[in-house]
Amino acid sequence: MSEFTEAMAQLAAGVAVITVKDGRDDVGVTVSALMSVSVDPPLILASLSSRGYLAEVLLRQDRWAASLLSSGQAAIASRFAVAGRPSARHLVSGAPHHRGPRTDALIIEGGVAALEVETTQVVPAGDHALFVAGVLAVDYVDSAPLPLVRLRGRYRPV
Repeated sequence: MSEFTEAMAQLAAGVAVITVKDGRDDVGVTVSALMSVSVDPPLILASLSSRGYLAEVLLRQDRWAASLLSSGQAAIASRFAVAGRPSARHLVSGAPHHRGPRTDALIIEGGVAALEVETTQVVPAGDHALFVAGVLAVDYVDSAPLPLVRLRGRYRPV
């Protein structure tokens, strides 16, 4: 682990799963680099590896979903963090989920919130791409469960 990576691991970050429908398949990945950018208009930003398959798909599919995970969903976060390209439909197997009405993307239920969004801008940034997206809908918000957080390389409850 580089000194830079170790330094950034000291900063706690919320954990989300980004999903997108790509033709007949579904693609998804766990991220901890998701943030609010603007309230008016409502915008979020997701940072993804430029070499990752999800970034490739998001360059051709503008609409996607972000499920913000709760502390009881570390296993789901781990499934979506696996290297390779397993279908997101297999990764959500056994977990409550539905398709977003605006994006047709898989939305994981039981988290703290879920958003459906549309990419408005892509900014190259080193070995990553920053996807800025307008919020089409807030699918749900549930403040009862605690959010899942990544800190020092591990998923942790708040």
